[in-house]
Amino acid sequence: MPKRGKKYIEAAKLIDATKTYSIDEASELLKKTATAKFDETIELHARLGVDSRHADQQVRGTVALPNGTGKAVRVAVFAKGAKADEAIAAGADFAGEDLVEKVQKENWMDFDVAIATPDMMGQVGRIGRVLGPRGLMPNPKAGTVTMDVAQAVKDVKAGKVEYRTDKQNIVHVLVGKASFDAQQISENLKAVLAAIVKAKPASAKGKYLKSVTVANTMGPGIALETTALMELGK
Repeated sequence: MPKRGKKYIEAAKLIDATKTYSIDEASELLKKTATAKFDETIELHARLGVDSRHADQQVRGTVALPNGTGKAVRVAVFAKGAKADEAIAAGADFAGEDLVEKVQKENWMDFDVAIATPDMMGQVGRIGRVLGPRGLMPNPKAGTVTMDVAQAVKDVKAGKVEYRTDKQNIVHVLVGKASFDAQQISENLKAVLAAIVKAKPASAKGKYLKSVTVANTMGPGIALETTALMELGK
């Protein structure tokens, strides 16, 4: 068992480990358990009743957070000529065909989201082994392979986040900052969970939301009541 600091221990006392909470209750607790000196990130972890080894049971998509992420997102766009200019005009931090070579030769990774036009994917594929493990590979399902680079950049900057199952069938997604008020946190959580519920594969059997936990970066986990959450997708 890792050693816990005094602030964590005090924060944990505010949470009943035998109880599951509503989204609104959890949002209030997230405010109370944010004790770090920096603005902690709030993360959601949902264990799903799927088997992501099967293509038809992979859960992946994007959702626009009503109140944004609270985080400055650096966007790199792999595009040529006019499309690179469009991306920069829309707010991209970096854009151009030369970015592929920069990643290849300099191991440059100073961005949080990568977007690419379809005609660049042949080149971007060459750096897939670098981008893939970091979750940065552009993907049509995530809306990050598109000719409308301007809209894609605006969506990401406005708070669009991607969610997807990992090898353990768990979705990990950022849902805001501890500096948000409880209502903003609640709205973001509801938007993310509604999207995950709607993305339930038709082939998934049994209980879909096995467990859902939210936590601040340095805080204890807060378990959500899963039965009510399934109603969000309706």
